[in-house]
Amino acid sequence: MQSTALRIYGKKDLRIDTFDLPEMKDDEILATVVSDTMCMSSWKLAMEGEDHKKTPDDLAHNPAVLGHEFSGKILKVGKKWQSKFHAGQNYVIQPNLARQDTPFVPGYSYPYIGGDATKIIIPDEVMTMGCLIPFEGDAYYEGSLCEPVSCVIAAFRAQYHVNFHSYQPTTGIKEGGNMLIMGGTGPMGLLAIDYALHGPKKPSTLVVTDVNQDKLDRAKKLYPSDWVDIKFVNVNGLSIDEQKEALLDAVDGTGYDDAFLMISVAPLATLADSLLNPDGCLNQFAGPMKKDFSASVNFYNIHYNFTHFVGTSGGDANNEAEAAQLIAEKKLDVSKVITHVMGLNDAGETTMNQPEIGGGKKLVYSGKKFDRIELAKVDPATDLGKILAKHDGLWSKEAEDWILANEPDYDA
Repeated sequence: MQSTALRIYGKKDLRIDTFDLPEMKDDEILATVVSDTMCMSSWKLAMEGEDHKKTPDDLAHNPAVLGHEFSGKILKVGKKWQSKFHAGQNYVIQPNLARQDTPFVPGYSYPYIGGDATKIIIPDEVMTMGCLIPFEGDAYYEGSLCEPVSCVIAAFRAQYHVNFHSYQPTTGIKEGGNMLIMGGTGPMGLLAIDYALHGPKKPSTLVVTDVNQDKLDRAKKLYPSDWVDIKFVNVNGLSIDEQKEALLDAVDGTGYDDAFLMISVAPLATLADSLLNPDGCLNQFAGPMKKDFSASVNFYNIHYNFTHFVGTSGGDANNEAEAAQLIAEKKLDVSKVITHVMGLNDAGETTMNQPEIGGGKKLVYSGKKFDRIELAKVDPATDLGKILAKHDGLWSKEAEDWILANEPDYDA
């Protein structure tokens, strides 16, 4: 059986190939990919190539399929897994296999599994690690976004606070505390806002910063709340001292119990540290590009005020399952982060140019062939434009169904 996929051969070397899949083994599963959403991690992968920690050293001769936020339908199940999975079942995958013997994961490392492919072979280790998860949501794009939501869930769970008297930690954000999301209007920041509003623990005040007023205004419109006081602060052109003053004013000078850095900027890490309350927790969420990324922090406060720091990279199978359930139950509306859709033919160029393209999540329909569409620029007189207008300009199952029914198959 043939597959067509976007594969990486080295630094800035992405190619769409059509190739034969090997015969499926008894401990493997054959599946289609319907949708994949792009992550900036894929852009970093494209820039680093064989130097990336999750790629094999011989990419030039053993290219890997890109895309780690994907959803599709199972076609055939090997004997080992027939008691747990079946043909026709929709699935999502948690790519972070949490294996100690290798850093290799789907979407970075494997020749026959990744989101930017028409068909894939899911290897035994994915099922063994519990990372193939049935998906009961309405739309495939919702399934694709389970992985980024799982990253947010993992970050929120990694936060902790310590009882000063017993030294017993409590995991998760501080219930009823002040939360700060710095650089929070990108797609991951928006998902973090959504989870802060609808997750098991909620802050009393949530402050979100950015340097773009249009993006702040859009986030404010997308995420109203009657139970959390949300404030959106434009820090464009402000010095570090001015930012500190503005962010303290936003919480009446009381400081923050939880802070998330959605960008890797050393002065902002230092600023976030200075804004923490006693027992405050700072999460470096964004993955730094440079291995020597560092920032100055106040160790006096670490010792006497019990401030602390965590970092998270990806989620796990439990986070993915929780994300799948929250999305299927409509407790999170992940459509709000999608700004572009495309077929497999445009996935390579878009991956390489994500920073320049801007916007939110880029959604690939891996079995389809059509040029990238920016949702905000769709002609309202077209069929797709009319569907978008019905859903306040947001992506939807109706829009997905239209794409799947009307755009040509990639292999057609």
